[in-house]
Amino acid sequence: MGKLDGKVAVITGGGTGIGKAIARAFAGEGCDLVLAARNAERLQQSADEIAEAGVRTLAVPTDVASEADVIALFERAMAEFGRVDILVNNAGVIDGDPIDKLTLEKWRATFSVNVDGLMMCTREAFKIMKAQGGGRIINIGSIAADRPREWSAPYTSSKHAVTGLTKSTALDGRDYGISCGQLNPGNTWVERRADGRSASGRDMGAEPMVETADMANAALFMATLPPEANVLEMTVIPTTMTYLGRG
Repeated sequence: MGKLDGKVAVITGGGTGIGKAIARAFAGEGCDLVLAARNAERLQQSADEIAEAGVRTLAVPTDVASEADVIALFERAMAEFGRVDILVNNAGVIDGDPIDKLTLEKWRATFSVNVDGLMMCTREAFKIMKAQGGGRIINIGSIAADRPREWSAPYTSSKHAVTGLTKSTALDGRDYGISCGQLNPGNTWVERRADGRSASGRDMGAEPMVETADMANAALFMATLPPEANVLEMTVIPTTMTYLGRG
C-alpha cells in the first residue's frame, strides 16, 4: 500500500521541474493527481508519463493569475475525483532588475502569479477541504524570503508574501483540520536553470545544485505526515551552497 492511497492532489506548475517531480513522487505512493500549468502540450505529456505509475491523472491547462482559470481548475478536480486532499502551490515566476530600473509592470506580473495565484488556489482548495473535514496545503516558497539575491526585489518580495500566506492559512485552517506548510528550495536543477546559472536578477555564475527529486522527497515527507502533525517551514539546499552569507 502507498502512503497516499485514496488521496487526490492538485499540483500547480505540475508539468515541469519541481512540480513534476513532486507529482511523480506522490504517484509512487498511490496518489491521484490533478496537474495544472500554462503549457497544455507539455502538461499533458507529463500527466501521461506519470499515469504509468498506475494512478489517475488529470491535466488542466491553467493560468493561476486568472481567477476564472483557478475556479475552473478546482471545479474540474471535483467533477473528476470528488475531493481534494492535498494542494501543492508550486506555480511561480522569477524576475528581477536593479531597484532603480524596476517597472511596475514587472512587479505586478510577478505578484500576479506568485502571490495572487497562490492565494486564489488556496482559497478554492480551502473551501473544498473545509467541507470534507480536512486537507493539507504545501506552498513552494524560496530561500529568497530569508536570504535575497541582488536585483531580485519582485521575486524576493513575493516570496515574503508567500510566507505570510502560509502562516495565515495554517492558522485559519486549524479549526477545520487543514494544515499548511512551506517548502523553501535552494538551488535546484530545473529546465530554466539547465546551465547552472542564476535564473533571475544578477547573474551569480555557476552554483551548486540539488535534484528536483530531493525537493519532491521533502514535499512527500510533508504530505505523508499524520493529520495532527505539520511542517510549517522546511528549507532544502545543496550542502555546499553559499547561503547564510550570500546576501
